[in-house]
Amino acid sequence: MSELFKRTHMCGTLNLENIGENVVLNGWVAKQRRLGGLIFVDLRDKTGIIQIAFDDSTPREVFNLAQNLRGEFVIGIKGEVKERSAKNDDLKTGAIEIAARDLTIYSKAETPPIYIKDDDNVEDNLRLKYRYLDLRKVKMQRNLTFRHKITKLTRDYFDEHGFTDVETPVLVRSTPEGARDYLVPSRVDTGKFYALPQSPQLFKQLLMVGGTDRYIQIAKCFRDEDLRADRQPEFTQIDMEMSFVDVDDVLEIQEGYLKRLFKELMNIEISLPLPRLSWKEAMERFGSDKPDTRFGFELHLLNDVSSVAGTDFMVFKNAMDNGGDVRGICIDGGSKEFSRKDIDKFIEAAKDYGAKGLVWIRVEEGELKSSVNKFFSQEQLREIASEFNAKAGDLILIAADKAKVVFDSLGFLRRHIAGKLGLLDSNKFNLLWVTEFPMFEKDDETGCVKAVHHPFTHPMEEDIHLLETDPLSVKADAYDIIINGVELGGGSIRIHDRDLQSKMFDILGISKEESELKFGFLLEAFKYGVPPHGGLAYGLDRMVMLLTGEPSIREVMAFPKNQNAQCMVSEAPNVVDESQLEELELNIRK
Repeated sequence: MSELFKRTHMCGTLNLENIGENVVLNGWVAKQRRLGGLIFVDLRDKTGIIQIAFDDSTPREVFNLAQNLRGEFVIGIKGEVKERSAKNDDLKTGAIEIAARDLTIYSKAETPPIYIKDDDNVEDNLRLKYRYLDLRKVKMQRNLTFRHKITKLTRDYFDEHGFTDVETPVLVRSTPEGARDYLVPSRVDTGKFYALPQSPQLFKQLLMVGGTDRYIQIAKCFRDEDLRADRQPEFTQIDMEMSFVDVDDVLEIQEGYLKRLFKELMNIEISLPLPRLSWKEAMERFGSDKPDTRFGFELHLLNDVSSVAGTDFMVFKNAMDNGGDVRGICIDGGSKEFSRKDIDKFIEAAKDYGAKGLVWIRVEEGELKSSVNKFFSQEQLREIASEFNAKAGDLILIAADKAKVVFDSLGFLRRHIAGKLGLLDSNKFNLLWVTEFPMFEKDDETGCVKAVHHPFTHPMEEDIHLLETDPLSVKADAYDIIINGVELGGGSIRIHDRDLQSKMFDILGISKEESELKFGFLLEAFKYGVPPHGGLAYGLDRMVMLLTGEPSIREVMAFPKNQNAQCMVSEAPNVVDESQLEELELNIRK
């Protein structure tokens, strides 16, 4: 059995200040190189890589052992920290090396099936299959460590502000929350099922009824839905709830948390209070309820511009006659930057969001060029351009349709084009709140009214009188925190009045019997005194992804699922023994 070398330092923590010290390091061989009578080994642990040097001053038996080292051997090293003659500026420890004096091999390794380096360019499923090898990368360990620091800071901050960390059940009853539940059959109650929680929503409200006052949890949640870059079947929320609060109270606590998070972990000062946009303003200015404010290209309404209001151009006229909008964005320098072929690609991309097409105007020193030159005079085009304060070299793109189509297509295009122009600086973080969301929306398929958030969201006090007469005009006491065009978290003030809750169910077409069946245990609790309360939940995985600049939440999770919701390491989901199915009285239908 190999002798255990008791570690004194981690590989990535050594620097020029350690020169002359005798150190003991443990880790994996990242690479071995031979140069004549020299052997160089890159040793890796979770903190980074450092070079180990074996030369004619190294004891002969140690040098001979070093000749047998291969990639991913697990070794221990004793030696002295020295300054490197040929420094490596790409390496954090590139100014030093360890002159080896002793070596032990803990275990040997076969040639790994994937390259273990940050820029490996390995196919995703292969990376996930050998995730335990993938995790050896410095980048992956850095991401996991950063995630740990966020959760620690989170618990510390909310503990200091009177929050109690409470675990809520993972085996719960199925309740409608917008996505499919993962179901778990009960062996004891044959034919009945638990569900894995999509969120701790109902239980955290019960904690408020129970007098917990301020609750926090790093909560595991589950949703059976199609996956994408920022979505996994199991994910983690920073979940919280507070009693006797209004919107300002909730947002003030969160802003203090975000300021501390950015200062301590990112060394970035954010100014408070954060900007707040109503949902209406966000949509009208940015075409999105998740606005990215790192750049301009804001939407402008053109319905009242005389050249548009009095036009016979049927695309604009039909949209306005049917209650729709004519809106546009102006791309600074876009006429110079983008060719006609590029503009055609933008038009095709907008069609994915429902737009039938786009009108474009190139603003130039002399004549303005446009796709609608034959319908609008130069004077009329200049009037439209003046609404954007457009200057020579700019490009205007205009959509005309139902408001939703216009918002969706232009909201997508402004961010898509900003990316093309290199304006999405990943080192710049713009934070803001979006508030006053619509309480209800109409289901396009059924025509019925449905809740935008969940049926326990409190309407804004000034809109309660509209619930029965004009529910689609009611605004919710809800709020989302947005970073760089991505929703980081969201929440609301909750309903605590039984009569108001019943009215909410009536509007949503949920009968008394159905509400008792789905939410009976919460409604029962509400009979016995409920404090006004509200809360918020952050997506922890998404938060780490954004702050580390990763393109996918898989890069910040230890063992994520692939695009088919499969764990490539354990090969879950998988078949189970017939005996287990018999115990549960289940049959698999072929």
